[in-house]
Order: sequence, then C-alpha cells, then structure tokens
Amino acid sequence: MDIKNDQQNKLTDINKPSEQPNNTSLNPANSKESNQEKPAKRIRRQATEAQLNHPLHGVKLAQVLERLVAHYGWEYLGDRTNINCFIYNPTMKSSLGFLRRTAWAREHVEDLYMDMVEERQQNNS
Repeated sequence: MDIKNDQQNKLTDINKPSEQPNNTSLNPANSKESNQEKPAKRIRRQATEAQLNHPLHGVKLAQVLERLVAHYGWEYLGDRTNINCFIYNPTMKSSLGFLRRTAWAREHVEDLYMDMVEERQQNNS
C-alpha cells in the first residue's frame, strides 16, 4: 500500500502548475512590452478664458450645495427642485451622494447656483 500512495503522490506533484516557476516575468523582452502597453501620461491643457470666467470653475459640488443651503435653506431647495433628498430629512451627505449619481439633479442644482450668483451680482451693482 505504501507503494501505491507513493506513486499517487509523485503523480500529483507533477500536475501542480502553481509550483512551477513563472519565467515570463524575468524575461526582459516581456517587461519592455508591458512598459510600452501602459498609457502615456495625460497632458493637461490650459483653461481657456471662458472657462476661467465661468462661475462654476473651480467650485466643488459640496461648496455649491453649502452656499445654496446657506442662502436659500433646505425648505426652499426642496420646493424649487422637488428632489426628495432636499425634502425628507435633508443632510449634506445624502444630498451630495444623490447629486453625484444623478446628472439631471446635479444640473438642476448647478442652474440654481448660477441664478443665485447672477442675483448676487445684480444686487451688488
């Protein structure tokens, strides 16, 4: 019986591919090819004058929402936008999560922000 077990162990040892060394990572030709497959560094373009003058340029969504809540309050935002995260138990975290996932809601809030900025500019003039 010992001979059969010994033969079975030899057979299973041969069939284990995980213990065989992987020589492909040591091959310099393969490493050069993998370097060439990596995407090139992204080149940043300079912002245009129109982009720099846009009121939303450089303003994060959290800042937009904070300013809107400070100016209008949650109740007005809920009435104006009809978004449930502004109406029922509004919090910054839930509202930001919803706005980041939902493009139409984010665009609506950005439009409200643009209206608020224009209103402030008219009042200051």
